Amino acid sequence: MYYQSSTTEGRTSSCDMSWPDYAVEADVNIVDFKGSTRTYVTGRYLNGNNFYAASLYNSNEGTLEIRKKVAGSTTTLASKSFPLNTGTWYKVKLEMSENTINMYVNGTLELSASDSSLTAGAAGLLTFKSIAMFDNVKVLDTNGDSTIPPVLEPDPEPEPEPTPEQDSEYNLAGFSEGNTGGGSISETDSQYIKVYDAEDLAKALKKGSKYKVIEIMNDLDLGWNEIPVAARTSPFSSHNSALTHPVLIKTGISKVTIDSFDGLTIFSNNGATIKHAAFTFKKSSNVIVRNLEFDELWEWDESTKGNYDKNDWDYITIENSKKVWIDHCTFHKSYDGLVDVKKGSSGVTISWSSFLGDDRSSNSWVTQQINAMEANKSSFPMYEYLRSSSVGLSKDDIIAIASSQKKGHLIGATEFAVDNAALEVTLHHNYYQDIQDRMPRLRGGKAHAYNIVMDNEGARNAKKRLTSTMDKAISRKGYHFGVTSNGAISTEGGSVLLENSVIIDVLNPLRNNQADANNKQYTGKIAAIDTIYSLDGTTFRGNSDSANSPLSPIPASIQSFAWNGFTSLPYSYTADDPTNLKARLTASNGAGSGSLFWSKENWLGTSYTGY
Repeated sequence: MYYQSSTTEGRTSSCDMSWPDYAVEADVNIVDFKGSTRTYVTGRYLNGNNFYAASLYNSNEGTLEIRKKVAGSTTTLASKSFPLNTGTWYKVKLEMSENTINMYVNGTLELSASDSSLTAGAAGLLTFKSIAMFDNVKVLDTNGDSTIPPVLEPDPEPEPEPTPEQDSEYNLAGFSEGNTGGGSISETDSQYIKVYDAEDLAKALKKGSKYKVIEIMNDLDLGWNEIPVAARTSPFSSHNSALTHPVLIKTGISKVTIDSFDGLTIFSNNGATIKHAAFTFKKSSNVIVRNLEFDELWEWDESTKGNYDKNDWDYITIENSKKVWIDHCTFHKSYDGLVDVKKGSSGVTISWSSFLGDDRSSNSWVTQQINAMEANKSSFPMYEYLRSSSVGLSKDDIIAIASSQKKGHLIGATEFAVDNAALEVTLHHNYYQDIQDRMPRLRGGKAHAYNIVMDNEGARNAKKRLTSTMDKAISRKGYHFGVTSNGAISTEGGSVLLENSVIIDVLNPLRNNQADANNKQYTGKIAAIDTIYSLDGTTFRGNSDSANSPLSPIPASIQSFAWNGFTSLPYSYTADDPTNLKARLTASNGAGSGSLFWSKENWLGTSYTGY
């Protein structure tokens, strides 16, 4: 079997979705990787956004991986270096038995992982932008016998492109309406560049480069120590050094500054992942970022005793900029914020994106960190104390508590800054899973959130592992280790409106003051409309001003809601009924990167009505 994919994933699978425990094996020959791309042998395959995979990854001269993709979000469960060459046959086997997933290459067990996300599904093969040959495809039972016939047919996915009527829900909306990005230009245009590595990205994002469209062709590892010397130039610079995470100590962190661009689209057609880098957009306008995943920017904080006040690693920071649209992106756990908006930036919309805490799997980013400290406790005084009899937390307790993300969106970084009044942010159709705080947190200005889901069930359960005795012992030592539980926050006269949304297991869903509840200067205006709120199984649907509403803002006296600077929002939008909102955002075509298999023309567009 010969297979080549081009602008979308090439996939084929058997059709029985009920297979639980089995192995799928194939001879794989990569004719051309075409950059740092992956070729998969897949199992428990439900669709293009839900499967396990044995991955041949052309990165760092070759890497083997066990990966999972669930609800469109991809996680590496296990990996190791392994020389890979084009034109060479490799016998690749993915074996699944209950929660155990093994990867064999040429008959040798190379990787093992544990995960319970997917329990059954078909067998398949997958390539993206690579040319590969497959042969001797077998589906084996757990004894290694080829008793299940692998009838491989072309996968009906990618689904046909949505009709204009279906597409229209993805139209650019909110404060960023009118954002043109880099425009819908051809790949052959001199202002269109395809980026395969850090050098390409440095060229594309250099101040004054004149590029309008940047297509990220494959995953990029951008740590300061892992990019070539030729790329260690503006817009790249070295960020604060890692102190505790074993991977980041090796790779380093880069800061990428996008300065003074007017009209720029950065996108991936395949939902590529960018690691070990923090991006700052400054003095820019008409910027669009779409279909990208951001990962591996968190480490355990010993230096500020758990306050996370040292490294200042945010995936994206927007400063002194106008008209920025971030759409269909996925953001994993970070040291500081996920996407922050500062210095009077206006016209910002963040839509159809996923913000996810760590999944706590056997090789997750947090688990790797905790394993490293567990093996050398004496070098990590805070961690050692948490594990001691003085507190009594187990390793699994610490992983669970540390897995949620501390901060979401800070809008307005400086207290009472004059330019805070200009801040404008719209959040819609975003899924926040186990984010402890700031969805968003506003200083002055205006923030509008509609059809978002704050799902903190995992963080709420993790918090229950900490007893009051443990909390007191931790506090006595000056350490900070726990789970905050705040939702949307308005302060310093800001206006935040939350509409048609879902809030799950957030203790303080709406806050109106973060500094001094008795000082009106620090209080903001905030209201919720037709929002579903559940806490520990008790559910309410209504408004923040309904009688006895659990959505009533705290802790300061409530200020009547009104927008700053206008009486009604300056844009039109459609807020969906929140009843099935979580299911919609976590579906295979829901929020996050890699959820839509679109043409490049669609990713460059901003409106789909009439396509």
